[in-house]
Amino acid sequence: MHMKNKTTTLCTLAAALLTAAATQASAATLAEVKERGYIRVAVANEIPYGYMDMSGEAKGAGPDVAKHVMKQLGIDEIKWVTTNFGSLIPGLRANRFDMVAAEMAILPQRCKEVLFSEPNSSYGEGLLVAKGNPDDIHTFEAFSKNDKKIAIMAGADQLEMLQALGVPSNRMVTISNNADAISTVATGRASAYAATSLTVSELAGKSDKVEPAKNFTDPVIDGEPARSWGAFTFTQDSQDLRDAVSAELAKFKKTDGWQTIMSNYGFSPTDAKESSSKTTEQLCAG
Repeated sequence: MHMKNKTTTLCTLAAALLTAAATQASAATLAEVKERGYIRVAVANEIPYGYMDMSGEAKGAGPDVAKHVMKQLGIDEIKWVTTNFGSLIPGLRANRFDMVAAEMAILPQRCKEVLFSEPNSSYGEGLLVAKGNPDDIHTFEAFSKNDKKIAIMAGADQLEMLQALGVPSNRMVTISNNADAISTVATGRASAYAATSLTVSELAGKSDKVEPAKNFTDPVIDGEPARSWGAFTFTQDSQDLRDAVSAELAKFKKTDGWQTIMSNYGFSPTDAKESSSKTTEQLCAG
C-alpha cells in the first residue's frame, strides 16, 4: 500500500513537472519571455514577408522589423521556426512558438483564434499566369464566370476572397507552399495562382515560364478593392506581449528605418501609407 502511494506521488510529481515545463514553454506574458531569455518566432518561408536565407538568417519585412522591436523590448535572442503557412496558427496555438512574423493578414475569422499586433504592412493582390497569359486572365472574378481553375495556398486569405466572389470550390487548386505555384501554373494544372502582388512578382522573377497578369484589377469585395493588412500574431493569452510589440512598432513606423525596411522588400509608398490607414480593431470587426 505504501509503495503504491509512493508511486502515485511520484507520478503526480512528474505530471506537475511536465505541466510546469509546458507552461514555461508558452509565452503567455512579456515577463516570461524576458525571464526565459529568448522568443520563438515563426515564418512561412515566403519572400518578402518572412523567410530564411541560404545562410540560415531570418529575412523579410516581418523578421527585420521584429528584430528591431525585440531589441527595444530587451529580448536579445530570437529562435526562428520555419513552417508551412497553413501551420502557423495551429503551431502558435499549440505553443510551438510564441509569435508569428509572416505578415499574416488580419481577418475577422483569424481574430477569433489569435491576437494580432497593429498592422506592420499593407499589400494588394495579384495573379501569376503562364507566359503570355494563354487563358487571358486578369481578375479573380473571372473564375466565377469561366470553367478555368485557380490555385491558392493552403491557409491563405485568397480563399475567403474567392468564396466571396462566388468562385466554386471545384475550381480551386490548393497547394501547400508558394514554391509549387510556378509548376502548377506552367503545366496548366491551374490557369493562375492567386497571391499578393509582392508574392506574384517574386515568383515571376524565378522562372521565364510564368509572369504576373498584366492589367490586373484588384478584386472588389463588398464594394471595396481588396487590400490586406499584415501584422505579428500571438496566442490569445499573450495580450501584454502583443501590446508591448504594438507600442514599439508604432514608434518604429515613424522612423526612416522602418521605411527603408519596407522599401527594400518591395513595398510601395502607397503600401507604407496604407499600413496605418486601418487599426487591428477595425480589421477584426470586418
